[in-house]
Amino acid sequence: MMKTIEEMMVELDVVDRKSRALLDDLDDGQLAVPYSPGVNPPIWELGHSAFFYEYFLLRKFGESGARMPGYDDVWDSFEISHKHRWRPGVVPEKGAMFDYYRGVLGEVREKFGGRALDDEEGYLLRYVIHHHQMHIESLLWSRQTLGYPAPSFATLKAAPPKGSGISGDAQVEGGDYLMGMPPLSSGEFSFDNERPSHRVRVESFSISKTLVSNREFLEFVVAGAYQNEALWDFGGKCWLLEGEGGKREMPTYWRRDADGSWQHRKFDQWEELPLDAPVLHVSVWEAEAFCRWAGRWLPTEPEWEAAARGPEALRYPWGETMDSTRVDMDGTFFGTAPVDAFSESASPAGCLQMLGTAWEWTSSQFLPYAGFEIDMYHYMSVLQFGDHRVTKGGSCATCSSLIRNSYRQAFLPGRTDVFTGFRTCAR
Repeated sequence: MMKTIEEMMVELDVVDRKSRALLDDLDDGQLAVPYSPGVNPPIWELGHSAFFYEYFLLRKFGESGARMPGYDDVWDSFEISHKHRWRPGVVPEKGAMFDYYRGVLGEVREKFGGRALDDEEGYLLRYVIHHHQMHIESLLWSRQTLGYPAPSFATLKAAPPKGSGISGDAQVEGGDYLMGMPPLSSGEFSFDNERPSHRVRVESFSISKTLVSNREFLEFVVAGAYQNEALWDFGGKCWLLEGEGGKREMPTYWRRDADGSWQHRKFDQWEELPLDAPVLHVSVWEAEAFCRWAGRWLPTEPEWEAAARGPEALRYPWGETMDSTRVDMDGTFFGTAPVDAFSESASPAGCLQMLGTAWEWTSSQFLPYAGFEIDMYHYMSVLQFGDHRVTKGGSCATCSSLIRNSYRQAFLPGRTDVFTGFRTCAR
């Protein structure tokens, strides 16, 4: 459903406030992050987000001149390669970036706030706000990657919701299930890779009501699964050898203390591993090896959507309206709640936390649907088609106003810096 200009301006204020909070508490040394394939310089992240507002809104519906002359090729992610964002003198210093950022968002508020928008203006404004939300999530996983403190708006110190005791598998009846989103002419907002909606035949199957927990994954680790080559396919075996010291032996951000206890790192703090919480920051290779060990399998994308949407093709597992109290999203608990918490989030099949907490790996490649048409930003999807895997559901770091059951995210199978987890199906 399309949102009102008042709702979009509220979203703009929230995304602006969180973006500033993610950079304001970092000193110059922390802003000068070391090169990493999964990280961007924080100053570039925010400048790039502002460039989207300028390029797709201000220049299209107003003055065409650059607000920061000479920097279009710096802020445009497809003009400057990832590694060149670290070159000295390329990205401006924090003060100049913030002047540009504040100026652009100020123009957007002045030009579009408080008046009715036509369909194109409304669509593009929502598009660039959602793009900005994506970069909030990447800034959050960057802070985790770099071992920086949790952001000021996180509620990690608050007690997460308690578990419900729900466990076991949910049964999903076979049938024709709706996937994707209708065309933009319907008034429904979506990204190009979600369109067009279509029906797909799904055979009956059983799927876990909960995400795989740290307790379950620890059993896999202790059983020597990382050393058992029979559990890993060729891609997984190659990935194992990329770990520090020559071979991976446990999930990223895990360690075993001298006394034998297991810990994980949450931002800059090493803590006792919460056994009832979901395993996070695992690659698809680890998820698939776990499935082989447990005698189960990763759901396909159609199976996942069938379990989340049900025969009525719900927008969210519980209905047609987002309720952020039912999910671990927006940078709140960061996956510290038990896997059986948020029982009020249950899907028609009875699955919990299908939105939020962790991007859930599927066994499906990220490919276009039949009838796919490229959106106004040509690179939103096409560069990921083929060699990326589909993940579903959003994570604890995802903005709740961005996500829905049909939303598709693509990650390379070896990624562990993102808040990824998984649930399994019974053979």
